[in-house]
Amino acid sequence: MSSLSRSSSSKSNVKTYGSRTSRLRQPLASSTSVPSSDTAVELSSPLKHSGALKRKRSTVPSLLESLVSSPPKKKRTAAKQKENRPVQPSTSSMTQLHLAFGSALKTCKLCGLSYTRGAPQDEQLHKSHCQRVTKGMEWGKDEEKGGEVTVVREGVKLKGGLKGRILQVKADIKGKGRLGTKVATLLSTIDLALSSPAIPTESLGRSKLYIFLVPSTSSTKEKIAGCVVASRIETAMRIVKKSENTGLNNLVCVDGEEGGIFCDPRPLKTPMGIPRMFVASEFRHKGIASSLLTAAAKNFIHGYELDPEKGEVAFSQPTGDGRGVMFAWGGENVRVFEE
Repeated sequence: MSSLSRSSSSKSNVKTYGSRTSRLRQPLASSTSVPSSDTAVELSSPLKHSGALKRKRSTVPSLLESLVSSPPKKKRTAAKQKENRPVQPSTSSMTQLHLAFGSALKTCKLCGLSYTRGAPQDEQLHKSHCQRVTKGMEWGKDEEKGGEVTVVREGVKLKGGLKGRILQVKADIKGKGRLGTKVATLLSTIDLALSSPAIPTESLGRSKLYIFLVPSTSSTKEKIAGCVVASRIETAMRIVKKSENTGLNNLVCVDGEEGGIFCDPRPLKTPMGIPRMFVASEFRHKGIASSLLTAAAKNFIHGYELDPEKGEVAFSQPTGDGRGVMFAWGGENVRVFEE
């Protein structure tokens, strides 16, 4: 009885298990023929997991609906704050700007040069030019090497007890070594200070520089206190005196400052002309310009001293200060020529 009950109970258990399995195995029976005992054992475990998978898949649509319908408030708030946040410029691409109130162009009262404030190149140019124009350029002994420099006078006494010496240099030597660089810088400084164009190369070939040097108080080098450029010319015009100004026609006005200078346009033979004359502002009113003009008149033509009273020296459109020196040194018979 007990054995029958155990067998019946085991049968019932198998039947019950088989009944569940048979119901679940029905879709698979048509496709593949697998023994029922093996199939029941093999599918017992996967079926349990398949049920779990079905339950997990059922939650996916609800999650998607919740994400679409109500996005997280924290992310939206953070994105909104990021949109409203001001954009900070990159420090690597920042450029310093200057606010200019009024005109940036400034004219120096010492050297007369106009330059742009705040422009590094303009300010550096002005600094170098102003130093040369007011205090003079430096001159070293190395510039006199090579035999291109002639000392025409030494121990020249000036007003105030200052002494100096005068050198003669060819004007077309610029670009040749250290001396050529110094001469080129000196000529460009003078042209800029006088607002004059550069002397043509052809005229430089017929010209000589007379340089006045004084001892420097800050170094062993000397200072270029003044310079006169003397050129070989052919003709010049006679300056008409004020007493005869009204009786002549077709006069030429060559200087617009302080009433101008009127000349007779008829050309007269003149051997020497002065196209440039300059003295540093710190050394003016000491007789340097007159000393340079005298040295040029004595040494320009070898063995012959030119006399301005005879009309043998002419000036090229002198400025207001230059006109005063011209008449004080050469008298009323000096002449004017066109470059």
